[in-house]
Amino acid sequence: MALAAAAAVLLVLCGQMGPAGAAPLPKPRPVEAPAAKADRPPAEPEAPAGAGKPGEPAAAAPPPSACRLALTDAIAIAPSIPDIHGPGGCGGEDLVRLEAVVLPDKHLVSVKPAAILRCAMASAIADWIRTDMAPLAASLGSVISDLDNFDSFECRGRNRVAGAKLSEHGRANALDVRAFRLANGQSISLIDRTVSRDIRENLLHSACARFSTVLGPGSDWYHEDHIHLDLMERHNNYRICQWSIWDPLPPIAPLLPAERPDEAPPREVAAKSDAAKAGAAKAEAPEPDTGRTMSSTNLPSTHTPATKKRR
Repeated sequence: MALAAAAAVLLVLCGQMGPAGAAPLPKPRPVEAPAAKADRPPAEPEAPAGAGKPGEPAAAAPPPSACRLALTDAIAIAPSIPDIHGPGGCGGEDLVRLEAVVLPDKHLVSVKPAAILRCAMASAIADWIRTDMAPLAASLGSVISDLDNFDSFECRGRNRVAGAKLSEHGRANALDVRAFRLANGQSISLIDRTVSRDIRENLLHSACARFSTVLGPGSDWYHEDHIHLDLMERHNNYRICQWSIWDPLPPIAPLLPAERPDEAPPREVAAKSDAAKAGAAKAEAPEPDTGRTMSSTNLPSTHTPATKKRR
């Protein structure tokens, strides 16, 4: 019986292994089982953030502004640059890099260094140079060639004071100017007191007519060495024009002492001589008359002291 049982077990095992020496086959995969990883179709690449669904057209770039369309290469060399969005509201949109202004006669006025400005501010600067400063240079017998850009876009507070309100420079809405140069090599500083007063007054009136803020010498000590221009928008279109046109300095400072004559004696000898003369004069002076004195009690009773004049 033991042999019969062992033979039966051996027959069952041989039936599961199939042919002699072959390994048992796995059971068929159920139909409802998920597909294996190797059988899955390749995944589509993920679309970048902000992009539409596959097959949809990409979002179109915003159309150029009216300012950008008007500021052509015939007026200024001012390529557009990407918008700037910095901390605390710094930056802006519709920005350009103002490299040069094209005069009506095709001469170029270089802005050195190039200024990062909003399109509206760049357009105002270009119009100011073309309409006002170019004729002024012509009256001096030359052509304006360069504009000295002291500062344009800079993400900072007003006057670089920590914690101050955002400057218009931080909005790319301001330009600081120190001078402009002519093709003949002459430099015209806007704050130089030796420059003709008429020229400086003409620049003052033209700037204050075009920009909402003009700050220069006399406004505060932050603007003693340049002229600040911006297009800040205020309530009721309020404008600020603070630029004092000082009189020219005299060629020789009046407080300087005259030069010592060559024939003057040495200083030590002169000091002793002056002391001797002072002593002799004191000895020869008459003594004051102390015999008659007048006090307030000797004045007539009707006398009233005179009042001081008011200045």
